[in-house]
Amino acid sequence: MKKKVILGISDSHNAAAATLASDGDLVALQEERLTGEKNYSGHPEKSIAWLLSSQNLKPEDVEQVALASHHQPPNRDRKGLIKEYREITNTKSKLKKFLRDTKVFEWKKGRGKKQRIANLINQGFKKEQLKFFEHHQCHAATAYYGWGKFDDPILVLTCDGAGDGLCATVSVGKKGQIERLLTVEWSHSFPILYSVVTYMMGMVPLEHEYKMMGMAPYAKGKDAERMSKKLLALFEWDKSGLPTWKRANNVPHMYYIKDKLNELFFEERFDTIMAGTQLFTETMLKEYVARAIQLTGIKKVALSGGVFMNVKANKEIMAMDEVDDLFIYPSCGDETNAIGAAYLAAVDKFGIEAIKPLKNFYLGPEWTDEEILTCLSTYERGDTLDITTSTSINRKVAQLLADGKVVARFTGREEFGARSLGNRAILADPRNPEVIQVINEMIKNRDFWMPFAASILDTHADRYLENPKHIESPYMILSFDGTEKGKSEVKAGMHPYDGTCRPQVVSQESNPEYWDLINTFSEITGVGALLNTSLNLHGLPLVHSPKDALYVLENSGLEYLVMGKVLVRKKKV
Repeated sequence: MKKKVILGISDSHNAAAATLASDGDLVALQEERLTGEKNYSGHPEKSIAWLLSSQNLKPEDVEQVALASHHQPPNRDRKGLIKEYREITNTKSKLKKFLRDTKVFEWKKGRGKKQRIANLINQGFKKEQLKFFEHHQCHAATAYYGWGKFDDPILVLTCDGAGDGLCATVSVGKKGQIERLLTVEWSHSFPILYSVVTYMMGMVPLEHEYKMMGMAPYAKGKDAERMSKKLLALFEWDKSGLPTWKRANNVPHMYYIKDKLNELFFEERFDTIMAGTQLFTETMLKEYVARAIQLTGIKKVALSGGVFMNVKANKEIMAMDEVDDLFIYPSCGDETNAIGAAYLAAVDKFGIEAIKPLKNFYLGPEWTDEEILTCLSTYERGDTLDITTSTSINRKVAQLLADGKVVARFTGREEFGARSLGNRAILADPRNPEVIQVINEMIKNRDFWMPFAASILDTHADRYLENPKHIESPYMILSFDGTEKGKSEVKAGMHPYDGTCRPQVVSQESNPEYWDLINTFSEITGVGALLNTSLNLHGLPLVHSPKDALYVLENSGLEYLVMGKVLVRKKKV
């Protein structure tokens, strides 16, 4: 008898699909990994097909297809996004703004929904299998059900650019149910402002916001504070103390804020603008959290929505006296709404017993050593690669890393989301900050000011990170101040200017093989951490298959690639 399964789908920016079984088994994949288009937008046809085939399922075996969001914006690739932000204030865009308040927009939304249904019917599903869930309801579900603390009341907050007409919600999770208390309409969305500023700084909106965050520590404090105050003046908080805000008088809808920002930013330095926007965002989020705690009296806080990908803002929230405990769903942008929709449908269909707290984020495919060797045997490489197989592969790799080599790693199940969590990774010795330039020249081409991250053994976390509240951090979604030991032994994995670290704290339970590799490196060097950045070519998504990993090896300055028990060395770098 086949297991009962829910299929969750997010068919918007960074499309993804997930299956959640009645026994709690969660499997998920992003469409970008299969198409090769970073942040792929649209119907995740290939991901759905893989989820079904890998589990020997047919469309009729799915109990329910749960779609995140009642309405999705038009599909846009990177060029389309830039074009949209460029033309926000032109005549055509103003006409669209006018039509939003007419039946024309409702007709357009209905047509889009019909197309989404048609996409699934074309893949063999029936209309009666489908159910739509509201956008922020899905974000709230990831935060609450992903944490899995059903015995305690949990304050659940969402915040992002926009979804189904909202940019934020305040809810309380209790005994497996989520009760929504308050909402903020999307025209007041300060995360949209952050994305508009990203575009104005010459970067890609909905993708490069992390670059603004990385630049923020370099600007002088007083300049950042001055700029932050300018931006804060654009908003007003509810006068009764509720955790809601709105645009100040004569401030336009945030989607159309670009002209107003041009006035505020006139003759300002780029680093001041970035730092001020970051400080403004931190201030808004802290006020949001503080007011929500004051309203509910609940100090255990779960967060989701794209703005909480901002690890520096998360650090400020974590440090608040009002916050006793904090959980942020990993990679909490719209890609995880596929999981959120699946959670909601599973609770309806199977009950709360089907929801298991998140234990790790390795939700994708895994390739056997035999499949890897088969790929290598058919890979057209001429005589360019040395290939060795070893049962003590971690010892060999750890020694290479200790000797100063950079090693790519393709091992175990593929991680979901925006962060490399060691299985599709480029690794290096974290003691040597010069390795950052080496990796950038080899493959990453990152902006000079951007820090790298670190994977840290759970046994060494207190040695390297200031974490007085002992908040768990296995997903690179939080940042911490480094200790003096951390700033010395994990120097390359810390922000060079402010000494903070965005860690993946690795436990033996969450990833035994990766933990063993770092532990072996520790036995050799005394350092219980590795520099970790994602295995991909610049502008492309994380690698998905052994062939993808070999392509990166061949088309970069990398010399070593470990795939399972196989070590591949490029003879000529």
